[in-house]
Amino acid sequence: MSPRKVLASTRDEWLKERLGSPEQLNRHLEALVRLDKRLRPVWARTGEVELRTGEKGFAGLAKVICGQQLSTASAGAIWKRVIALKGAGEPLTFLDIDEPTLRAAGLSRGKVVSMRAVAEAIVSGALNFAEVENLPAEEAIAHLTAVKGVGPWTAEIYLLFCVGHPDIFPAGDLALKKAAVDGLGLAEMPSTKELIDITRKWAPHRGAAALLLWSYFHALRDREGIAI
Repeated sequence: MSPRKVLASTRDEWLKERLGSPEQLNRHLEALVRLDKRLRPVWARTGEVELRTGEKGFAGLAKVICGQQLSTASAGAIWKRVIALKGAGEPLTFLDIDEPTLRAAGLSRGKVVSMRAVAEAIVSGALNFAEVENLPAEEAIAHLTAVKGVGPWTAEIYLLFCVGHPDIFPAGDLALKKAAVDGLGLAEMPSTKELIDITRKWAPHRGAAALLLWSYFHALRDREGIAI
C-alpha cells in the first residue's frame, strides 16, 4: 500500500472514532500534539480536558439553538423551563406548543422560529439525524445549515458535543480565538478564516483541539482573569 493510501486509511479510522469517552478523547489529543508540538505545553497547562456531551437529535439541536449568544447559566435556566413543557423534546409534539408558551419559557422569537424549522424539517424527512451523523464534517454542516435558523456555529457545536464528531472546530467561537492567541503565541487575534487555516494541520483531530483550547481558555480566565 502506498504511503498516501496508508495516510488516508489512518485518517478514515480516526474519523470513525467518536469523542465519546475520556479515553477516546485522550487518544485524539495524543495524536494532535504529535501533529503540532505547540499544543503539548497547552495540554500540560490545562491538565485534564473536559469532555462535553449532549443529547442527539431534535432535543440536542434545540438545546444548542437555545444557548446561542447566551451565557451558560442563562441558557441552562431557559432550557430547563423549555424542556419541562409537555412534548418539548420531540419534534412533532414541539410543533403543538404555541409561541406564547415558548416565549414565556424564555425563548426569543427568533429561536422559536429556528426550533420550529428544525422540527418541521425532521417531520417532513428533510433532516435525518442518523444520516447526518455519518457524513463527513463539511457535508454534515451543510446539511444542518440548510435548515433555516441553523448557522455554522450551531451546526458545529451540535456535531461536536451531541455527535462527538472528531474533526469539528468552531473557528468563529471567540473563546477559541482568544485561547489560540495565547496558546499558539500569535501576534493578534485571528479571523475566523485565519483560524480555519491554522487548524487544517490538526485534521482529523480538530474536535479534540477545540476541547483542548476551550479548557485552556477557562484555565487562563480562572488563573489570570482574561476577560471573555
